[in-house]
Amino acid sequence: MSVSSEYQEYVIEQLSAVGYIVAKRMFGGVGLYSDGIFFSLLADDVFYLKVDDTNRQDFEQAGMGAFRPYPDKTRSMQYFEVPVDVLEDVDELYLWARKSIAVALSSKKKK
Repeated sequence: MSVSSEYQEYVIEQLSAVGYIVAKRMFGGVGLYSDGIFFSLLADDVFYLKVDDTNRQDFEQAGMGAFRPYPDKTRSMQYFEVPVDVLEDVDELYLWARKSIAVALSSKKKK
């Protein structure tokens, strides 16, 4: 699950409208945080955002799948791949990222 520094820098730059993003290496990938909220991850140079029932449909309608840390197993995580057209459009990405931050914040409050 390696992540190139170029890809990491590109994603963080695209997320600049969201605010200050902190990247932390984890298990070969990278976790992205906004104001201390873990809302996104990078793995194998693929960008994923946190989902729940409030935003999952956006990803599914775009044909995106869930992050599977172990491809040979059926278990997936609550992170879905971001469509390339969304990643390349900073305004649209801002909307998708804000929804994922709200999901992560809601999930954190429930714990």
